[in-house]
Amino acid sequence: MKWAEMYNSKGTLIKKKNVKPIVDILMTIALLLLMSYELIGSTAHEIVGIVMFVLFIVHHTLNIHWTKSLFKGRQTPLRIFQDLLVVLILICMLGSTISGVIISRHIFTFLNIKSAYVATRIHMLLAYWGFVFMSLHLGLHLNMICMMIKNKKQISPIVKTAFKIVFALIFAYGIFVFFKRDIAGYLFLKNQFFLLGDNEHLPFYLLDYISIMFTFAILSHLISKQLRKRK
Repeated sequence: MKWAEMYNSKGTLIKKKNVKPIVDILMTIALLLLMSYELIGSTAHEIVGIVMFVLFIVHHTLNIHWTKSLFKGRQTPLRIFQDLLVVLILICMLGSTISGVIISRHIFTFLNIKSAYVATRIHMLLAYWGFVFMSLHLGLHLNMICMMIKNKKQISPIVKTAFKIVFALIFAYGIFVFFKRDIAGYLFLKNQFFLLGDNEHLPFYLLDYISIMFTFAILSHLISKQLRKRK
């Protein structure tokens, strides 16, 4: 009986490990599409928003152990940083979902809620801060990827150096795009509307936001490395 229980428990754990990366990838894709509101259209934006919320619930269900152990164990600087990011993401996700329902033009119009102006400002604010916090959260997983590259004996030093150069170039381009697209203006509500340049194309727009996401992820990775050194 005990053997059967161990077998079932292990089987469930393997399934979770297989599902988690898929859910994370889908959430990343959904996040990038949500940041492309003007290019994908309002109807698609609302549909992707619902999908994102469902994936968010699935993600937390798969990581329920984090919620259960939130106030347990030793609170190291790295753990505080990780937990703070998750709490901020939760606030942004819930806030942007509620405000998104309020300002809905298609799916939730039957609710007939009239606080559209304030909700629009809140939705934009939480959407961009949520993008930043989620990008920082992704950076916490970069350490595993970097360690895999570092410890791979089959990879030559030249290839490892090439990886570093590519990461540095993407990081630099992400900083450039951050200022080019005035992301700070959205983060602090200086921009009241989504501003797109002439002849904007979705693939290039997504590449820019991927670069910004990668830049914040690298920044979070560097912060976490420093926090690991502190006891």
